[in-house]
Amino acid sequence: MNADSSVGRRTWQKNAVWRVLQAQNDFVSAKELHRLLRDDGQRIGLATVYRQLSTLHMSGNLDCIEHGGIRLYRVCLAQRKHHHHLVCERCGRTVEISPPDEDWLKAVAAEHGFTVSSHTLEVYGLCNSCRDRSDQMRVSDPPCP
Repeated sequence: MNADSSVGRRTWQKNAVWRVLQAQNDFVSAKELHRLLRDDGQRIGLATVYRQLSTLHMSGNLDCIEHGGIRLYRVCLAQRKHHHHLVCERCGRTVEISPPDEDWLKAVAAEHGFTVSSHTLEVYGLCNSCRDRSDQMRVSDPPCP
């Protein structure tokens, strides 16, 4: 997928946002992306960055997660079927995972009188590295008085 396949017309702003996002390996916030664009010499407003991120996300070109109350974006790596994410609460490391059977989700919704129109799923926890660091900290902590 690319910026041209998203909803709306092709603009230099959308192309600039897309180009910088493609160069990122990790998720970035709108403010971080805005800073990267400005550092690259682009004269683009923060509101425009938010609009372009929304358009690219709605078209399926970007993944969006929430970490620490902030929305983060990344070019969708799994340019395949529907997917979800495991997100480390401490470092933000993200892993793409296959969703459970969507028929299960529809059945659970129907059981409670709902019809599914959309859904999101991110699973939060600690990655191995952060968990190991937490375990080491607990071992070295003095006992409570």
